[in-house]
Amino acid sequence: MTIKTIIFDLDDTLLWDQKSVKTAFEKTCEYASTKYEVEPEQFEEAVRAAARELYQSYETYDYTVMIGINPFEGLWGTFDDPTDSFQKMKGLVPGYRANAWTKALGAFGIDDVEFGKELGERFVEERKKAPFLYEDTFAVLDELKGNYQLVLLTNGAPSLQNLKLEITPEIAPYFDHIIISGDFGKGKPDPSIFEHVMEVAGVTAEDGIMVGDNLMTDILGSSRVGMRNVWINRENKPQNPDVIPTYEVTSLTEFLELVQKL
Repeated sequence: MTIKTIIFDLDDTLLWDQKSVKTAFEKTCEYASTKYEVEPEQFEEAVRAAARELYQSYETYDYTVMIGINPFEGLWGTFDDPTDSFQKMKGLVPGYRANAWTKALGAFGIDDVEFGKELGERFVEERKKAPFLYEDTFAVLDELKGNYQLVLLTNGAPSLQNLKLEITPEIAPYFDHIIISGDFGKGKPDPSIFEHVMEVAGVTAEDGIMVGDNLMTDILGSSRVGMRNVWINRENKPQNPDVIPTYEVTSLTEFLELVQKL
């Protein structure tokens, strides 16, 4: 079966989102340590824990799970998107940002609401300044462009995912189609978004292949529509007996070598 279309995930497949978030936390927590005696790594752990707890408490949580938006994206996104649920998030996130950082300060016995709010806004700016990509992202896309139809399929809020593409403007021109779960209404691994991709791209499951880092979204979802897939397992994560990728590689470069043989 000849591959005509390659569907890429964005976060932690092409963009190194984990490093971007980690860097923003490090910079913001280091700044916090210049005012109060907090150890930056411990303070980061406290912020992450507070963010997760708060995020799950909001009425929008089930929607964020369906669309595929994690708590740390909530710490820097605006969510100025048209659905009612995104508009609710838009109203919640300023308080969420401030409260997550304020609660973390409180875990260290520090009562400073204003500084918590300042840290929340500082994290947003630090995240925008840290758009990391993998070293082989562009080299691989250069090889594929023109030889395959390329589709970007990403979970998340359109406003936030488009912001990520704006601060890494080289990525979008490689793709014939960019599909964001928040625009569609459901996220990976729901099979309907993969069916939507095939309809937009004009391909069948046999013509395409999904490339992503997440077994439970990219690999599971594409498997549900009978599409081949490639799990990029850079961190040597354990396999899941319930979700078996068609192929497993450790980098985009290794994926390129694979697809050239198929």
